[in-house]
Amino acid sequence: MSWTDILNEAQGGMEGFGAAQTATAEGFGALHGASLAEGRISAKNKELMALALGIAKQCVDCIAFYVKASIEAGATRAEIKETVGVCILMGGGASYTYGVKALAPYDEFTA
Repeated sequence: MSWTDILNEAQGGMEGFGAAQTATAEGFGALHGASLAEGRISAKNKELMALALGIAKQCVDCIAFYVKASIEAGATRAEIKETVGVCILMGGGASYTYGVKALAPYDEFTA
């Protein structure tokens, strides 16, 4: 399964849930937008933080979402790699194995 497929499957599931639980989905969407908006910390750095948390939580869907969002916010492959490095520092082996997964969607989404 490609990273695009992973992303599409996750988005489809969220849209289906959102149709059934509108208030919850809208609330999450508002929280998401407010949390990642440009502020004293740049939107790009916030997306990289979210990616780091996705790696630490071992969430493949989160990795796909936040690699794509990081690219859209202007992150480079080198910045993704540095983010992975911090994850490895703080999360050890599990962050290592999930962190290196973040490079494949970067390559796929920027090809």
